[in-house]
Amino acid sequence: MSASTASRIAAPLRPRLLGRSVVNVVVFVSVLYTLLPVLWLVLAATKNRDALFSSNILSLGDFSFVQNVKDLFAMDGGLYGRWYGNSLLYAVLGAALGALVSVACGYAFDKYRFAHKEKLFGLVLAAVMVPQTVLALPLYLMASGAGLVNTFWAVFIPVLFNPFGVYLGRIFSQGYVPDEVLEAARMDGAGELAAYFKVALRMLGPGLVTVFLFQLTAIWNNFFLPMVMLSDQDLYPVSLGLYTWNSAASVSPEYYPAVIMGSLLAVVPLVLAFALLQRFWRSGLTAGSVK
Repeated sequence: MSASTASRIAAPLRPRLLGRSVVNVVVFVSVLYTLLPVLWLVLAATKNRDALFSSNILSLGDFSFVQNVKDLFAMDGGLYGRWYGNSLLYAVLGAALGALVSVACGYAFDKYRFAHKEKLFGLVLAAVMVPQTVLALPLYLMASGAGLVNTFWAVFIPVLFNPFGVYLGRIFSQGYVPDEVLEAARMDGAGELAAYFKVALRMLGPGLVTVFLFQLTAIWNNFFLPMVMLSDQDLYPVSLGLYTWNSAASVSPEYYPAVIMGSLLAVVPLVLAFALLQRFWRSGLTAGSVK
């Protein structure tokens, strides 16, 4: 092979190698940026209060993970356990019912014809762009008028309705439920409800799981709405409860290890949910990509 031919072959390889190197560096920095706070949280959760304030987090000594867990669930009469149960109730039950509502609404927008359908769906898309903090005050006034402030329902009812979930429900319905299948079910004598629950809903399983995961994450991390609606600490979710302890830690430093350990345990349900349901979640994200 001549020198000129080798130079022509090597020339396109240099930009490719350079591009790959840049991409690898960006990915490495992004992963490092994401994992470092998690690593710090894991290491800090194993330390006692003295180690936290002496900057010995990276050392292997002062291991007190088990004691920190015991202190966490004993703090303020075991209030953290109640907060954890509240968050599971708000998030799991709310995400399950909310996913069913969102997918059903998306299915209706996709498969049925009714007056001003696209205009109504445009309102749904517009609602996706409205920040949840903007809606907190109107929701509070509505809950106050209904006498629901400082109750379980003041936080639970608003999380059942998610415009983004309705949008995803329509996309999943378009990708997973052929019109021909519904027509065949109707010809076999199935009513609209039977066609939805016995035929369409089974096809929408991956989409339902995907919407469930999105809503589970949003509800579990929900902070502003419970802060506005609730004043009884027994009704707090984990996010709001840890915020109150963190605010109190400036006066009472014994709350710091509890806040760190509580933050670590608060991540566990989301990690488990994504790990156990990732197969459905991945297939749901590809809905409509292949015909």
